[in-house]
Amino acid sequence: MATSKVLSQLTCRLPRELKPRHYQLRLQPDLANRTFSGNVTINLEVLKPISFIPVHAKYLKVDTEQVWQLDETSTPLRKIDPVLTFSHPDCEYWVTEFSEPLQVGNYSLLLTFKGSMAYRIVGLYQSSYWDKAQSKERWIATSKFEPTYARQAFPCFDEPSMKARFSVTVIRPTDDNYHALSNMNVLEEIPFDAHFTQTKFAESVPMSTYLVCFIVSDFANQTKLVRGMLDGAKDFEMRVFATANQVNKVEYALNVGVGITEYYIEYFNISYPLPKLDMAAIPDFVSGAMEHWGLVTYRETSLLYDKEISSSANKQRVAVVVAHELAHMWFGNLVTMKWWNDLWLNEGFASYIEYKGVNHVHPDWKMLDQFLISDMHGVMKLDATLASHPIVQTVETPDQITELFDSITYSKGATIIRMLEDLVGAEKFRNATTNYLNRFIYSNAETNDFLSEVEAVITDIDIKLIMQTWTEQMGLPVVQIVRNGTSFKLTQKRFLANPEDYNGVYEDSQFNYHWSIPITYFTNEDPTVKRIIFNYNDSEENIQVPNEVKWIKFNKNQIGYYLVNYPEDMWRALNSGLVENRNAFSTADRAHLISDVFALADASQLNYSIALDLSKYLENEVEYVPWSVGVSRLANIRNLVYYTELYSNFVNYARQLLSKVYEMVSWDVGDNHLENLLRVSILKASCAFGHPHALEEAHKRFVEWLKNPEERPHPDIRNAVYYYGMQIGGTEQIWQQVWELFVNEQDAQEKVKLMEALAAINEPWILQRYINLAWNESYVRSQDYFSCLQFIAQNRVGQGLVWDYVRENWPRLVNRFGINERYMGRMIPAITSRFATQTKLEEMEAFFAKYPEAGAGTAARKEALENVKNNIKWLEQNMDHVGKWLQCQTSEAKIDIEQNV
Repeated sequence: MATSKVLSQLTCRLPRELKPRHYQLRLQPDLANRTFSGNVTINLEVLKPISFIPVHAKYLKVDTEQVWQLDETSTPLRKIDPVLTFSHPDCEYWVTEFSEPLQVGNYSLLLTFKGSMAYRIVGLYQSSYWDKAQSKERWIATSKFEPTYARQAFPCFDEPSMKARFSVTVIRPTDDNYHALSNMNVLEEIPFDAHFTQTKFAESVPMSTYLVCFIVSDFANQTKLVRGMLDGAKDFEMRVFATANQVNKVEYALNVGVGITEYYIEYFNISYPLPKLDMAAIPDFVSGAMEHWGLVTYRETSLLYDKEISSSANKQRVAVVVAHELAHMWFGNLVTMKWWNDLWLNEGFASYIEYKGVNHVHPDWKMLDQFLISDMHGVMKLDATLASHPIVQTVETPDQITELFDSITYSKGATIIRMLEDLVGAEKFRNATTNYLNRFIYSNAETNDFLSEVEAVITDIDIKLIMQTWTEQMGLPVVQIVRNGTSFKLTQKRFLANPEDYNGVYEDSQFNYHWSIPITYFTNEDPTVKRIIFNYNDSEENIQVPNEVKWIKFNKNQIGYYLVNYPEDMWRALNSGLVENRNAFSTADRAHLISDVFALADASQLNYSIALDLSKYLENEVEYVPWSVGVSRLANIRNLVYYTELYSNFVNYARQLLSKVYEMVSWDVGDNHLENLLRVSILKASCAFGHPHALEEAHKRFVEWLKNPEERPHPDIRNAVYYYGMQIGGTEQIWQQVWELFVNEQDAQEKVKLMEALAAINEPWILQRYINLAWNESYVRSQDYFSCLQFIAQNRVGQGLVWDYVRENWPRLVNRFGINERYMGRMIPAITSRFATQTKLEEMEAFFAKYPEAGAGTAARKEALENVKNNIKWLEQNMDHVGKWLQCQTSEAKIDIEQNV
C-alpha cells in the first residue's frame, strides 16, 4: 500500500478549504439482516487548493468510486483518479488523496458504503416493538445523529458549519405497510425490484448533517393543518406518527404541537420554512427527543398521552418536550452554532422558549414559575461546585462534544437567556431574536453574533460585557447585603457549596469570579420593582430606600442567576413577612426564599436555624412551586442524616410540616393541573417521611390493585401507590406479580411506573435478581437501562448493590454501551449521590483509578466526587446545628402540650 503524503496535514477539524454544497444520498436499510448499504454523491467546492478530501465515516465500510471536476452548472468536466484512499480512525475520517492539489472550483465525490444497524441506539439503527394485533415483533429503521453520529450512517462533512442541501432516496420494503420518512416531503415512489420500493424526497434547504433523518416503519399517523399565520405564508401539515396500536395516543401532542408552532411563527415573525412537519414516537430512543428538521423524533414517553395511563406530570412532559423541539425549528435549525462550543445558544434558547410555548397553550399551568424548579435550582447546585464548567468552552473531540449536552448548557443557558430578556425587555429581546434569525438564516453564528443583535436594540447597556461574565466563567455569585437604616450595601463573591473550596485550586478567570449582575428589589412599603446593575469591576453597590422598611427582597421572581444573603435580622423580617401575608410575595419569590436560605445554610454561609425557621411557614403554603422546593430541601436533609441519630427527630418535624397540606390535597384527584402536581409531590413526600395515614392508604390501594390489576389507581396517584405499596408490603410473590405486569405492559409511561415500583422492595436478594434481569434487552430496553439501575440505587437497600454491580461489571457496561455514552457517564453521580462517608469517597477514587478512561463521563465523575465531598462536609458543619434546632422544636412542642392539658 502506498504511503500517504498528507497525514501530517490532517487534523480532527475539517479543512476550511472545502465546502459541501449538495448530497445526493441513496440508502437501503436491510431490516432482515440488520444492515444497510448506500451511496452518496457529494458536490463540494474547493475554496483553496488542497490535495485530499477527508469525510467523516465511522463503523462504515467505505469505497471511493469516482471523483469528478464540475463546471458552474455541475456538469462533469473530467474524472480525477485518487492516488490513495484510506481510513483515519483517530479523526473518524475516510480520506481520498490526490497526486496533485485540487484547484479552486466545483467537484463531486461518489462514495459507496455499508454498515450495521444492530446493537446501537445512535447513527442509523434498528428498533422493534410488539405488534399486538399480529402477535409478532415488528422491526423499523430509524436514526439519531446529534452530535457526531451522522458519520455512522453515511460518509459526510459532519460538522455543524458544513451546511448543505440534501436529496435523499430511501429504499424500503414494499409489503407489510412499510413506508419511508425523511426531513422533506415525498416526490415520488417507484418500484425498485420485486420486494422493494424507492422513495424519493424533495431537496432540502441548507442544513447541518446532524439534522438529517430517515425512518422506515409501518407507523400510523394523525394529521392536522398548521396555519401559516403570516401574510402570504401557506398552511402546512403536521403529522404525528406512532406504532399502529398506539396512534390513538398522539392527539394531545398533535394539538399542542399545532398551537405551539403557530405561536412560534408569530413570536419569531418568520414562517416555518419546510412544506411539512412530522413528529414520530420511536420505541428505542437514546434521549428525550431530537429536533431533526421536518421530522422530529421522540422517546414514546415524551410524545404519547393517554388520559387513562398518563399522569399530569407525563402530560406536562409531552408538552414541554414538544415545545423544546419545535423551538429548534428556528433557533438551531434555521440558524445553527458554528461549532459545538456555542451549543448553549441552541439548547439554552430552546430550553427557555419552551416555557413560553407551553404557557401559550396552557396559561393555567404557570410554566414561567415552574422554570425555577424544572431548570434553575438544579443547575445552581451543580454550578456551586468545582466540577462545573463555563457555558462556552473549548471542545474538539466527539467525547468532549457529547459531554457538553449537560445541565450547564441547557439549564444554565436557559437561565442566562431568561435573565437577559428581563434586562432588555421582552419586546426588544423578541425583536433582537428575529433580527438575528433573519441575518444568519440558513447559516451559522456565534454567541457574539446574537449579542450584537441584542445590543442593536438597547444601546445604553454593554450587553456583550455583561453576558461575557456569565458565559465565559463557571459558577455563580452570592450577593451579600448589609443594612444601615434606609441604605443597603451590596457586595459579591463566588458562591461555593463547600466552604473548603474557597481555598481550593480552580481555573483562572479574566473577571476574577465577579459578575455584572442585574439587581432587582422591592420592599413591603413599595412593591414596584427597582433595578440597578452591579458591575463586575465594582467592589460594592449602594442603594437607598425612601423610608424605613420592615423588609426588602432582592432578585424579584428569581430572574437573576445569583443568591442573596441577608444579615440574620433581615432574614427573620422576611420570614415574618411570609408568615403574616405570604401573598405579599409572588409564588416565585416564595420558592426563591426557600431555595436560597437552604443553599446558604448548606454551604455554612448562614446559621441553619434561620433556614429551618423559615421552612415553618410552609405549613400554610398551598402552591405547588414553593412546596416542590420545600419537599426537595427536606428530602435532601433526610438523605444526609439517614444514618445519624438526628433521623427520627427530623422525620417527625417533616411529617408535622406536611400534615396540614396532606389533609388538604387528599387522595382524590381533581381537574386542576397544578393542584394535581402538588398532590403528587405531597403524597410521595408524606409516604417518604412515614406519615402513617399516607402509608396506610398507599398500601390499601396497592392491595386492591393487585386483586384486580385491570382496575388501576388514578394515573396521578399511581406512582405513590405502586412504589410505597411495594415498599411496605412487597413479598417475593407480589414482586413476581408486578414483574409479570411490567414485562407484558406495552405503554412506555406505565412501564416506567412499574419499573420504579419493582425497585422499592426491601429484600436485597430480589433487588439483586432485578439488577441481573435488567441486563436482558427483552425485559428492559437499552434506553431505559440506566434509569432502572438508578431506581434501584434510590432504594437504600439497593444502593450498595448497584454500586458494587457497576464497579464489578464496568468493562461489560463499556463493551455494550460504549465509553462515549453520556447516559452511562451520568449514572455515576446519580447512584453515588447519597454517599456521605470517607470510605465511600475512597471507593469511588479507587474505582476511577482502576478505570481511568471515562470517555464522555469525565465531567460526571468529577461531579460525583465533588458531591460526596460536599455531603461529608455538610455532616461535619451542619449536623450539630440541625440537631440543636430539632431539640428546641421538641421542647417547645412539649411545653405547648403541657400548657394545653
